[in-house]
Amino acid sequence: MIEIPSDLHPDLVPLVFLLGDWEGVGVFDFPGDEKANFGQEVSFSHDGRDFIEYVSHTWALDGEGKKIRPIESESGYWRIDKDRKVEVVMVRDQGVVEIWYGELAAQKPQIDLVTDAVARTAASGPYSGGKRLYGYVNSDLMWVGEKATPEVPLRPYMSAHLKKIVTPDQVAAWAKDLGDLPDDGIAFFK
Repeated sequence: MIEIPSDLHPDLVPLVFLLGDWEGVGVFDFPGDEKANFGQEVSFSHDGRDFIEYVSHTWALDGEGKKIRPIESESGYWRIDKDRKVEVVMVRDQGVVEIWYGELAAQKPQIDLVTDAVARTAASGPYSGGKRLYGYVNSDLMWVGEKATPEVPLRPYMSAHLKKIVTPDQVAAWAKDLGDLPDDGIAFFK
């Protein structure tokens, strides 16, 4: 269920499907790195201003789905203009800062992004740019990332399927809305 928070900046309404805490699993595969299944936790939040704050943590999983090591963490800020153009400023723990530009698709919750600028510290690995696609599909958040380095042309390297985390407070609020249901619950379906 998508709800529009009363204190959400009006410019962000087209991005409301991103808001919340998400977790799930995906696949990481890039030449020179060990292929791995990974877990991910993502948070998209707002404080009433004209941007959405983004934080993501990923970690490699063993064959039983247990965390074995971190892969990468990133954080940033997402904005959208009146023409549905999206801009993202992102920082990664590997010493990379990126500016992404893209667009929210017409008539569907899908965002295509491409790097416009990349800055790297001396300690970061090779990286020259990327593309990402985010989509809200059947109440889930899915994404795929592509990456390029000076040695490897742009290619998919990560993708994930995330489910929204429901907090006890949200369940309690939904339960309040069910107050006028009949005691036996069956009459509701008649």
